[in-house]
Amino acid sequence: MADQTWPGDWLRGPLVLAVMRILLDGPTYGYAIGTRLEEAGLGSIKGGTLYPLLSRLDASGLVVTQWEQGEGGPGRKYFELTPEGRADFAARSAQWCEFARLTTTFIGEAGS
Repeated sequence: MADQTWPGDWLRGPLVLAVMRILLDGPTYGYAIGTRLEEAGLGSIKGGTLYPLLSRLDASGLVVTQWEQGEGGPGRKYFELTPEGRADFAARSAQWCEFARLTTTFIGEAGS
């Protein structure tokens, strides 16, 4: 499913949660986040979408960043959830799951 292309407006809502979900596993850098999103079946997320999202998370105090030297290459900016970011993820993901359940039920009623 990694080659699936989803409408952009479908991804806007859950993308921040998907990124935060990846960061729950520990600090990582933008390219690795994009790769994980693609492997999860969400498609290829462009840097012009991903990096502003990460910057907004940083500006809101939900992530912290740190530059680390690369092995034989350029340094990488790592992103890590703060305790506030973990709490925010827990709250938002519960809301999203309820919203998705309601939406799925509602849409499924169309065929009834």
